[in-house]
Amino acid sequence: MTDPSSAQPAPPGCPAHTDAVRLAGLEYQQTPSQLYRTMRREHGTVAPVLLDGDIPAWLVLGYSEVTYVTSHDELFARDSRRWNQWENIPADWPLLPYVGYQPSVLFTEGDEHRRRARVITQALEGVDQFELARNCQLIADRLIADFAGSGQAELMTGYAHALPMRAVVQICGMPTSGEDTQQLVEDLRISLDAAEGDDPVAAYGRVGERLRQLVKDKRESPGPDITSRMLLDPMGLTDEQIVQDLISVIAAAQQPTANWICNTLRLLLTDERFAVNVSGGRLSVGEALNEALWLDTPTQNFIGRWAVRDTQLGGRQIRAGDCLVLGLAAANTDPQIWPDALVGAENAAHLSFSNGEHRCPYPAPLLADVMARTAVETLLERLPDLVLSVEPETLTWRPSIWMRGLTALPVQFTPVVQ
Repeated sequence: MTDPSSAQPAPPGCPAHTDAVRLAGLEYQQTPSQLYRTMRREHGTVAPVLLDGDIPAWLVLGYSEVTYVTSHDELFARDSRRWNQWENIPADWPLLPYVGYQPSVLFTEGDEHRRRARVITQALEGVDQFELARNCQLIADRLIADFAGSGQAELMTGYAHALPMRAVVQICGMPTSGEDTQQLVEDLRISLDAAEGDDPVAAYGRVGERLRQLVKDKRESPGPDITSRMLLDPMGLTDEQIVQDLISVIAAAQQPTANWICNTLRLLLTDERFAVNVSGGRLSVGEALNEALWLDTPTQNFIGRWAVRDTQLGGRQIRAGDCLVLGLAAANTDPQIWPDALVGAENAAHLSFSNGEHRCPYPAPLLADVMARTAVETLLERLPDLVLSVEPETLTWRPSIWMRGLTALPVQFTPVVQ
């Protein structure tokens, strides 16, 4: 494979030059794959972009380039304090929850990152996957029972979002219901995928306050949960380090898994390749889950990496301190790896869980798969004649450049008396 850092001669490098693309607008929100094709054609595999407030950055579109960036921490690091744009960032900038430095595993590097990631891995390995599947099935059954008798439902909010929310807070040691838990999940959504009128900075602050209380409670009375295992780990992380790492764990598990479930259900209900097997679901669910990661990955873009020194990538001159946004969705649909535009559902080499040392820590992808697979299979088993109640082309996506998820997934089915 050609080294992406030196693939072609480097043109002028400043990402703020006049042809930079704003990461916003209806086209980006609803049909990003078309925009990625246009950007590749006009800019190549690394495109100059403008973030909120016209802050310059680079969007890495190529599969090889994203893999290269995430495999070379010595060139493209995670500590955002390197950014050369901080003097232009206002205190209420909406992307601060993403890039504002925190004492979190997300921003650590080298030995410190490996140490922190090991604590998370050990805590996640303590989750019994069979027990998680059973709990998810119980949660699914309760959620389905709430709407099964009506013959219709909106699955995004009533099922796909609710199931991983309850499962994740349960394995972290929080109650699965109640206003406090629901507010935590809503604040996480605002922090990571703010809608118009939301205050993501304030929401992120409330998330931290709630998890500080959880850590305090578990310090006094530990239990069989992720939070307690992190607290009892001999590595001896501070309470604040554990709070920040819990935010990363919960945020990475809940909303992306919800979108993964819903995106997979959309595929099963709209793609004729799967339609014949929807009844009972098991033959096609695994393929649909994997294909959804290739075509509609829940995390479209991830911010980011920061150049440690001047370098080149995809023919671009990257300056020390430049911000790189990882275009995970664009990389997954890179025509260089799918020249015939036919994604192989059996191929699991996607970048949906990122790559390199900063990828989702093992076994997080396995736990997400348990939640998503159980959610989809249980729904199709309980409601085997499930169909969309609207035309597929009328479905709309959330207005986000970061997350890929539907605003709603309305369905109908034969009412089931519980």
